[in-house]
Parts: sequence; structure tokens; C-alpha cells
Amino acid sequence: MKPANRILHVDGDSFFASCEIALDSKLEGRPIWVGGGRRGDGIVIAANRLAKKYGIKTGTACFEAKRLCPNGVLCKPHYDAYRELSRQMFLILEEYAPTLVPYSIDEGFLDLSTMDEHIWRHATAAEYVQGIRRRIQKEVRLPVTAGLGNSAKMAKLATDAAKGVGFLEVPAGQEKEFLKDRSLSEMSGIGRNRQRSLAGFMAFTFGDVAQLPSMLLKQKFGIWGQQLWLFSNGQWNEPLVLEIKDRTTISSSTTLPYDEHDYEAALTFMLSEATRLTGQLRRELMQAREFSLAVRFNDFTEVGTSHRFKHPQFLNSVINEVLEQMFRATMPPMGRPVRQIRLAMYNLERLDTHPTLWGRTHEERWGALDDATHELNQKLGKTALMTGAQLALRHIDESQKQPKAKCPFTPQREMITKLWGPDARGAATKPVQGSLF
Repeated sequence: MKPANRILHVDGDSFFASCEIALDSKLEGRPIWVGGGRRGDGIVIAANRLAKKYGIKTGTACFEAKRLCPNGVLCKPHYDAYRELSRQMFLILEEYAPTLVPYSIDEGFLDLSTMDEHIWRHATAAEYVQGIRRRIQKEVRLPVTAGLGNSAKMAKLATDAAKGVGFLEVPAGQEKEFLKDRSLSEMSGIGRNRQRSLAGFMAFTFGDVAQLPSMLLKQKFGIWGQQLWLFSNGQWNEPLVLEIKDRTTISSSTTLPYDEHDYEAALTFMLSEATRLTGQLRRELMQAREFSLAVRFNDFTEVGTSHRFKHPQFLNSVINEVLEQMFRATMPPMGRPVRQIRLAMYNLERLDTHPTLWGRTHEERWGALDDATHELNQKLGKTALMTGAQLALRHIDESQKQPKAKCPFTPQREMITKLWGPDARGAATKPVQGSLF
């Protein structure tokens, strides 16, 4: 029989909060939480273990967190620093396995399937993984938890079970026993509708699913149901493959520094953000066919609209003109101050920027301009080169003279590109057939 795959999942513990401690050693041993919102005092977006003991968790209001833990520390987010610490962590991880698949800013998967033949001869998997954890802690000052299993999904469940312990391995052949009493809700990809459907069969745990007839699940859920049955019985032995996918949407949610009474100023905010998103879209060689706009007021009521182009678009002039029309048609006559603006570009398609026989295409010239603008802004400052809307925004809002970094929930493709370049040479790109989710 083919030997079981050994997939390692590594996850940063309370990542943003741990980053703040890594940046300031004086915070070590204290309850801390990172606050989001317009001025870093909205809701908690991360809390370390000490803070969680006081009942502070993601989504808690910062003023409530201070009430629960008066001696705790509120840290405003430093997203650029989080990205850099994440990059350092992944650079260490890639030294330990032939295949590394970044999953998010603070977690990734490593393929250790052949390590017992070549590396572990006089060591155990636990000793090897603990060495990885110690090195990340020493060099990057970030605590991580890890889980080892026969698939990415199994490894992630093992990591969740190892929180507070550090590492847990699900040995080959013991997967069914490990899953038996675990709730189906613990695994991402099983939504509420599927959970309700499974509950109709009195299936609430993986052990319950394992006792159901395989064909019953296949009839109800198709191939997904059969794969879930195999997984619940410990028979899903899935390899790890790095698959670079194009993003399907690009969006932005911007809470204005202060509630804006002037709708023209709010429009300038929106056009500036649209310009940024369009530039990012072109750098990824994509174009969008559909757009949506939503505006939230200070009483938390909202208005919104969407637009579909006949052909996908990538030009600021075209996109901003339509977005301005959408904004003016959507905004009510009443003077409710604007609190938040949300933009989304979706139904994305690849943008062809290859040179033609007669010279560079219109698309390629725009792509080259975006690349040059991005590079200059990286070297000279984020606002070295600006559009008219961005320049106008600086005069309207003093805080935009040094715009803050956006929250670093970057897509997997962008993370892979930052680690290994645009071609990700040496990485397998063939998708897994029949993947569990």
C-alpha cells in the first residue's frame, strides 16, 4: 500500500497580538489585545492568551476589554510590521520541507511525507517539529502551534486540538479514532446548511458520519458526501499541492477617520480608493466586469448599488467615471454623515499584456505604468506619485498625508508571489483532483 501522506500545519498563536509582543519586549507577560476601527479603539481583532483568560476575544469592544482587564494593554495595529514578521516566518518554514503552501498571513502547510526516509532516521516527527517551533520563537519571536496528519484538513484539526500544548500528531491509522468525538463544526468548509442537513441524519460528529452508509451521503451531497465519509473513516489520504489561483474578487472596506458630512469629500475618498484597487488589479494582470458600491452612514443604515460592464475593464478613467455616477445616483438627499465606504470588483478575468507585432499593447503600457508607479512609491514613499483624486484627498484630510497600511489579509497568490516571485518556479501547480473541499 502507498504510505500515508504526512502534512504539517503551522499556525501563529494569536498572531497580531504575538507580533506586538515581538515588536516590544516590554509587553511580554502582560494581557494585550490589538484594536481595530478607525482609530484603533473599535473592536478587538486579536488578543493573546493572557487576555483571553479575562473573556476578551475577537469582536469584543475595546472599551469592554478595558473594563474586563483594567491592567491590560491596547495596541493599535501595525500591519506593515505584521507582514514582515509573516515573511520571516515563512522563509524559515520553507527550509524544512520540499513543499510549502502558504494559507494565510499566519498559517501554512508543509509536506513531510518522505522525511522519515531521508531526515528522521534517528529522530521523531515531534522532535523535528518542535525544532521548527523553537527556531521561529528564537529568530522571529513568534509562538506557533503545529499539527501533523495525513491531509491538510486533518493537520489543521490537529493544530486546533494542540492549542495550548504546542504540537499534536495524528498517527497513521489512528485518524478515525482521533475524529470520532469531534464536532463537524470544527472543520472549515462545512457550512450551516450542510450541518443542518447532516443533523437530519443525527450526524453531529465525524464518528456519526462514519457510521452512516456511504451511498446515502453520496445521494444527498454528491461526491462531497462520499469524500466526507472517507475522511470521517480515516481513509482520506490527500497529498499537498501548491496551486496558484487567480483571485476572483478584489474589495476594500474603508471606515473614514471621522464621519463625513460633505458628500463630495466622501466621493473623493471613494475615487482615491478605487484608483488604488484598480492599480492592484492591473499589477495582478486582471480586469473586472462587475462592480459594487455600498455606503454606510453614522446611524449604520446603508445604501448600495452594482454595475456590470459589457466588457471587462481595467482603466481608472472608465472605472472611476462609472463609480462616480453610481455614487451620485445612490446617495440620498438627506445629509446623514458617511461612516464607511465599501467597494468590490468581481467577475475578474485575465488581462493580456503581451506585446503585439506592432509594439506594446494599450494594456501593457498601463501595466508598465502601474509597475513603475508602485516601484517609485515603494522607494520614495507611498504618496510620491498620486492621481488627482489622491492629491485632492490629501488636502481634504490631513491623515491621508501618511496613509496607514491596509489590513494584511492578502490572497494566497500574492503571498506566494512575495515569497518566490511571479512565476513561483519549482512549485507544483497541478491542482488536486477530487479535493475534499
